[in-house]
Amino acid sequence: MGSDVRDIALFSGSAYPELAAEIAAHLGVPLHPVRVQRFANDCLEVQLQANCRERDVFIIQPLVRPVQENLVELLLMLDAARGASAARITVVLPHYAYARSDKKDAPRISIGGRLVADLMVAAGADRVLTMTLHSPQVHGFFSVPVDHLHALRELAGHFSALDLSNTTVVSPDLGNAKEAARFARLLGVPVAAGAKQRFADDRVTITSVIGDIDGRDIIVLDDEIAKGSTVLELLDRLREHDVRSVRVACTHGLFAAGALKRIGDQPEVVEIVCTNTVPIHEESEKLTVLSIAPALAEAMRRIHDGESVSALFDAP
Repeated sequence: MGSDVRDIALFSGSAYPELAAEIAAHLGVPLHPVRVQRFANDCLEVQLQANCRERDVFIIQPLVRPVQENLVELLLMLDAARGASAARITVVLPHYAYARSDKKDAPRISIGGRLVADLMVAAGADRVLTMTLHSPQVHGFFSVPVDHLHALRELAGHFSALDLSNTTVVSPDLGNAKEAARFARLLGVPVAAGAKQRFADDRVTITSVIGDIDGRDIIVLDDEIAKGSTVLELLDRLREHDVRSVRVACTHGLFAAGALKRIGDQPEVVEIVCTNTVPIHEESEKLTVLSIAPALAEAMRRIHDGESVSALFDAP
């Protein structure tokens, strides 16, 4: 990559070693082994099996199922790196599951996004590299520098090969409308947004879609798809406007509880596109998975070399 990366020490937790190996290949550095063992009392012990002293340590661990197990493993890895005299420790967090817990919207609940951010910093994180946080305010929960990437360029690069003359990008809700507008600008198409109200984790209502969508080809853009309730509700509204086709795009394809099949079974849906920020355990002939390993590797190289990350990833 044209950079001196000899001082990088790269480690992966158990959550997604395949992505870590792909990032290491793009960086041209080895992925060092990590020994994880469990004691008889169910406690974990982590050992980083490479020298960390005065090195730029990167620890790759998306918070995916089992989230709590992977979180504790990450905290132990951070503590181990700090205790091994690492010069700087960067958490590479392709998916931050606790970003959904970003506000106090009911009495006596915790703001998990802020608490877990504090835990990572307390364990030894000097910097965080993450992608497409659920809410922009989560960036501010961390008391250390955060490089917050997006996958809009990767997604736009995929869709730009299509005939987009009759296409509209649709955000399922107004909260994601700004990102959808940036995505639509990259593609040179108009944007629309749903008016969504959430009643529970898996129960949402979209009363209308604001924008020109009648008879058009639609690209639905969301940050993540878990149970797919929002997408399925949006499809009901899109049918009322006789849309011609629907492609569904997101950064984090969590696809819990059979969501991929439920969305893929909808006749209007011709393609589902996500990135590999999380492991994909379901299969569908309509699914396309794009790799964000090159983007993460380049951001890591820039962090190591003290170059601008925002200059590379901010959309125009």
